[in-house]
Amino acid sequence: MHADDLLPRATPLRLIEQDGSSHEDDQYPTPSVERMLDGYRKLVLGRRINDQANALVRQGRLAVYPSSHGQEACEVAAAMVLADGDWLFPTYRDTVAVITRGVEPFDAFQLLRGDWHSGYDPREHNVAPQATPLATQLLHAVGFAHAARMRGEDTVVLAICGDGATSEGDFHEAMNFAAVFHLPVVFLVQNNGYAISVPLSRQTAASSIAHKGIGYGMRGRQVDGNDLAALLAVFGEAVDEARDGGGPTLVEALTYRIQSHTNADDASRYRSDDEVTPWLARDPLLRVRAWLRSMDALSDGDEVELQAHAERVASDLRAAVNAEAEPHPEDLFAHVYATQTPQLREQAEQLADELARQRQADIAHDQEAAR
Repeated sequence: MHADDLLPRATPLRLIEQDGSSHEDDQYPTPSVERMLDGYRKLVLGRRINDQANALVRQGRLAVYPSSHGQEACEVAAAMVLADGDWLFPTYRDTVAVITRGVEPFDAFQLLRGDWHSGYDPREHNVAPQATPLATQLLHAVGFAHAARMRGEDTVVLAICGDGATSEGDFHEAMNFAAVFHLPVVFLVQNNGYAISVPLSRQTAASSIAHKGIGYGMRGRQVDGNDLAALLAVFGEAVDEARDGGGPTLVEALTYRIQSHTNADDASRYRSDDEVTPWLARDPLLRVRAWLRSMDALSDGDEVELQAHAERVASDLRAAVNAEAEPHPEDLFAHVYATQTPQLREQAEQLADELARQRQADIAHDQEAAR
């Protein structure tokens, strides 16, 4: 592959302008109206889930929530371009991507609720557990892709990280391994401007994160991360090339973290409202909505229906999170080892005996009280 083919364009790809007008491109066609309408449905749901999660944190029902408000287009597009047999490797901020991939919202929130088993079976929808340590999931993604190819499977892996993760050694190792072994991996870097309080200028002196691709011998692409159409086009191309044996691609999606890093962060300490305000007008939902309206593909009735569906999902999520979980003491021994050790069996039997005797005592007490 020629070096020029590896370099990103001089400007990020954009197919829909901020006002919703079309921006034609010679290389990338705009996705169909039907596909964009499907993406908009998922954006509306993702935004409502973000808002509901923030409310649940304030109510003490979630331990923490890293919001992707304003970044939903990246999340939705990443899930939409994958085939059923492909795998998604998300970060802690990618809950909307996880849900878009098919995981039930309540299951996706179990990790953030503090549940011990993280909430969902990765194999059910081919979604790896959300990773909190920066960049560790990139190594897992690359190893998974390598194993899948050795098994002869037609699998593409899409691994997501943030701009801060590109400063980690795991990022370099994953990129280098994927390129050397020509693996079917798409690396998506959501460049939202900050790694908690550290701006991009303190992360790298490179022209862009996408330019790092050529150093590994893989394609680097840069896209407007608030343009759903452009994201679908670039991600879709990268996935197709990976599936066809073209190797990995590094995609940098330029977006912005509208809200604080998490509920434990005070973003006003390191950035001003004057910096945030211009990004509100670049909202991906507003852009897609305007484009669909211009194509006569979205009516007032459609909007009401989409909002109502999102509200129902949020209501169900709220009810499920608010329900008190009943712990099962026997679970202490259920998932320690694949094959239970003699010591664990002995402890489990001892606990079961104690619980049985306690139940008998409770029954006797209730019977005595009833006399």
